[in-house]
Amino acid sequence: MSLSQNISIVHPEHFFITGLTGTPYSTYYYIFLFIIYFISIIGNSIVLLIIALHRSLHSPMYIGVFNLALADIGESNALIPNMMKIFFSDSQYISYNDCLANMFFVNFFITVQTYTLVVLAFDRFIAICLPLRYNVIVNNKFMAILFSVIWAFNTFLVTLSTSLMTRLSFCKSNVVESWYCDYGRLVRMPCNDSSINNVIAILIQAFFLVAPPFIIVLSYLGIFIALCKITSWEGRFKALKTCVSHLLVVGSFFLPIICNMIAAPSVNARIISGSLSIALPPMLNPIIYVLNTAKIKDLIRKVFNSRSAPIRGNVSK
Repeated sequence: MSLSQNISIVHPEHFFITGLTGTPYSTYYYIFLFIIYFISIIGNSIVLLIIALHRSLHSPMYIGVFNLALADIGESNALIPNMMKIFFSDSQYISYNDCLANMFFVNFFITVQTYTLVVLAFDRFIAICLPLRYNVIVNNKFMAILFSVIWAFNTFLVTLSTSLMTRLSFCKSNVVESWYCDYGRLVRMPCNDSSINNVIAILIQAFFLVAPPFIIVLSYLGIFIALCKITSWEGRFKALKTCVSHLLVVGSFFLPIICNMIAAPSVNARIISGSLSIALPPMLNPIIYVLNTAKIKDLIRKVFNSRSAPIRGNVSK
């Protein structure tokens, strides 16, 4: 292994990404992930275009959906193409700097996804619990400022955690038992003191894996209490229906991550469950929002009808 050394800090020129080992059909699994990637990019791009081109969707909730689709595309591009490049080439090595870049972008877009779901939960909470004040509290300007703060804060925290990796010395091994440059795996590998990095790792878990689900649960507890105060079942169902898309997206995002954290499987099982927990939500999110949002379905139907009308006219002639 070729190493570059600066005083007592040892940085390998490359890390070796193990991926799935000893699995005869691993190639088919990588192809499956690429299909997921392709659907994710197409689906989220369609959602972005629909929201951007139709002024009727320029509202606070759809600013959140737009932001989620943007983060989904970013996360998918940070993960899958790099993985395909590594495992379908002759080498599973990734340079030290490329590894840090990969780690930064993956962590950044995952954290953006997480707090976008929190913002969308807040949006539903205000819409159902304080409907008369919704337009005063939640408006386009408020959402734009809020997401700007989220992107800036996440950039700072992820940049800090990634830059602190440079103080770690990897003098024992350069083998990363994962399918990408996983911060959680790398922080366990150094041969010098990594206590600061461990503290940052705990902070990141608290900020992005503990606090968001807790806030979302509190939001829906408030929504549940508000629904109980609605006298008619029809009114309750109508209000709850506006939350279905968000609840499905939250479930598809957090449940696989929680299951992956609780379970202690083999390396291959951890890689499969971890990769699916990260790769599947960006594919499911646009499908969920298109199928469960009447406005988006109506707009897609109008587009198809307007394009099929001239074709039908030519056929009738």
